[in-house]
Amino acid sequence: MFMSTIDPSITAKHYAHPEVLVSTDWLAEHLNDDSIRIIECDEDVLLYEVGHIPGAQKLDWHEDLNHQIIRDYVEREQFQEVLRARGIDESKTVIFYGDKNNWWAAYAFWVFQLFGFTNARILDGGRAKWEAEGRQMTTDRPSFPRTSYNAPARSDEQIRAFSEDALKQSKSGKPLLDVRSPQEFSGERTHMADYPQEGTLRGGHIPGARSVPWARAANADATFKSAPDLRAIYEREQGLSASDDVITYCRIGERSAHTWFVLKYLLGYPNVRNYDGSWTEWGNSVRAPIEVGA
Repeated sequence: MFMSTIDPSITAKHYAHPEVLVSTDWLAEHLNDDSIRIIECDEDVLLYEVGHIPGAQKLDWHEDLNHQIIRDYVEREQFQEVLRARGIDESKTVIFYGDKNNWWAAYAFWVFQLFGFTNARILDGGRAKWEAEGRQMTTDRPSFPRTSYNAPARSDEQIRAFSEDALKQSKSGKPLLDVRSPQEFSGERTHMADYPQEGTLRGGHIPGARSVPWARAANADATFKSAPDLRAIYEREQGLSASDDVITYCRIGERSAHTWFVLKYLLGYPNVRNYDGSWTEWGNSVRAPIEVGA
């Protein structure tokens, strides 16, 4: 059952698919609605214990979504159990939110799409906006009846890119969006400021990639910019159009999932893939071509 989640504050931003977002007002009015399940997915995995939106359940992006041996996502059975244990099946609308302007909320949304779970939304503004508005927080952990959800096999082809895809994109001159900071793009840094180095040996960017930092798509209150403002960035400035085949990448795939979400759902681009291997893979790959400089 897909519930209506559109409200005037989202509609006013003129997105191609406004149904993929909910506002803080909407969520505050639906906290006790059993047809939704609220999922918090943060970069800082301890934030949930400090306090969270009432009814929200924790999703640890590293433990719950990533395979613990192979650098890949969980198998169908593991994903299935993640949802069953949280009382989720196709009849529930999943509302994702998190810290860092919804970095990891967008990432979790993207992984759910890999498994064909489309009854999902993102809270516009995420945790930051909810807290800034002084809304209710709790440390109570909710529990819901288990479901018998049956997950389909994961399908990567439509929305996930691999290194060979990024190389083809580079050679063909098709759009590659590097959404990291300008310093990472130029090679001055191999990681974000104030973050640990995650093992990348070389700095720079994939040849032909365009530098479009992910944060440009967000407002100061962590909400997504309006569609006209987003089109100014991606279309008038970068020359993209909805007919383009676009690949996004960052360092480990979370910032690029945010830009993937913006392009695919807010602007309605049908052919957008997230290269989640991103720079930690490319920057360490033998003979992978690299460019440095702005």
